[in-house]
Amino acid sequence: MSILRPEEITSIIQKELDNFKTHLRTDSVGTVLQVGDAIARIYGLDDVMVGEIVEFPNDVFGMAVNLEEDSIGVIIFGKDNADRLIKEGDTVKRTGKVVQVPVGEALKGRVVNALGVPIDGHGPIITDKYRAIEFNAPDVVSRQPINTPLQTGIKSVDSMIPIGRGQRELIIGDRQTGKTAIAIDTIINQKGKDVYCIYVAIGQKISSIVAVVETLKKYGAMEYTTVVSASSRATASSQYLAPYAACAIGEEQMFAGKDVLVIYDDLSKHAQAYRQLSLLLRRPPGREAYPGDIFYLHSRLLERAAKLSDKLGGGSLTALPIIETQGGDITSYIPTNVISITDGQIYLEADLFYSGVRPAINVGLSVSRVGGKGQAKAMRKVSGKLRLDLAQYRELVTFLQFGSELDKATQDQITRGERIVEILKQGQYEPLSLGKQIMIIFAGVNGYLDDLTVEEVRRFEALFFAYISRAMPSLEGDIEKAGDLSTENSEVLKETIRKFKDESFKK
Repeated sequence: MSILRPEEITSIIQKELDNFKTHLRTDSVGTVLQVGDAIARIYGLDDVMVGEIVEFPNDVFGMAVNLEEDSIGVIIFGKDNADRLIKEGDTVKRTGKVVQVPVGEALKGRVVNALGVPIDGHGPIITDKYRAIEFNAPDVVSRQPINTPLQTGIKSVDSMIPIGRGQRELIIGDRQTGKTAIAIDTIINQKGKDVYCIYVAIGQKISSIVAVVETLKKYGAMEYTTVVSASSRATASSQYLAPYAACAIGEEQMFAGKDVLVIYDDLSKHAQAYRQLSLLLRRPPGREAYPGDIFYLHSRLLERAAKLSDKLGGGSLTALPIIETQGGDITSYIPTNVISITDGQIYLEADLFYSGVRPAINVGLSVSRVGGKGQAKAMRKVSGKLRLDLAQYRELVTFLQFGSELDKATQDQITRGERIVEILKQGQYEPLSLGKQIMIIFAGVNGYLDDLTVEEVRRFEALFFAYISRAMPSLEGDIEKAGDLSTENSEVLKETIRKFKDESFKK
């Protein structure tokens, strides 16, 4: 029989005490008071941050958006039925994280939802880079003046409403007037120009989003494009988050010194989704039932577009927001808000669209506040008279309705105006190179089309481009490379037009 000695027992207990460590973990938790319509009200979580992700049971997550005295309001992520997995009394935990999306080269050519999860069936996105969807806009010191054009390939835009890299240019008009068409043409025209494009579809039919993706694939534009989809079937919270997620994806490339184009299609539906969330969160409604911070909703998004200073890499993020108007009314609440935030607008008019002028841009109401700084010198030279000629033509057309007799100078102005309207017409998915645009506008403003009938102008344009590529293949490239229309190139162009009219173009 062994005898236990007291000193042995003491040493064993001491050893056990030395090895004993406490593992305390504290969680900040709250309780669900109310849930429904993808919104939850939670008691507790006093230390939660605005924009922080919280975790519900059954792997459901949400984002804290309303911090009140006795409760917090959370928007729930996931599918429509996500809130059915949550019930009153459930425990909610803080995660300490804000909403992030995957970013980087892996997203090129992919279709993702508002949280960056792929929905195109091409497997997961493999990247180790993530970025918060909310980010402060670059300050004044971090920016530089806009000095590089972003070519849309659309004659009427590049000549009269030029867009610079880093600009925010609004596309506004009634439904079915060609707003998305301008945006898609601009993406297609970036092929080979090293511009990364992001298209955000907010509240659109799934069939429309699929059609856009198929069009981009057809023209080889998906290689450098990411589509962020928050369709009409997605929750209001997804539609609210989508543009911020897309902006974060673009900012990653911008801060890497690259040029990015983001298209928000459209911010009217984005505002409606935010109004829906705000009313469910019981925020006080203001004008048209929108909450008081509806201006901040869009300003904090669009101010993130910038042309960064050379010190920060010189990258740029160009934003083309789209707004849908009702009955051509650009003075309603959301349109006026976004017009005041952006650096100009392209206004599309239903009457012009139905009369066959496409793209249906109303030159009088459209403006680019960056102006010639976002335009190639050659285009600036040939398009200087364009807006004036068009404005005079529109004014004279109204006088024609009274049947008054016209002198020769007035008739000449009308003749010139009719031909210019005709050359600015352009088919969908047919963006033109800068050189081709300059050549045909040069022909129009210098009167080389005045002796043609209006019906012959489009045929002249097509045959002229074919003739140039055959007889003077280097001219287009020379103009683009120089960036300016030299006296020598002007003379060559004049001679080529005369030669083409005399030899090849038969009336």
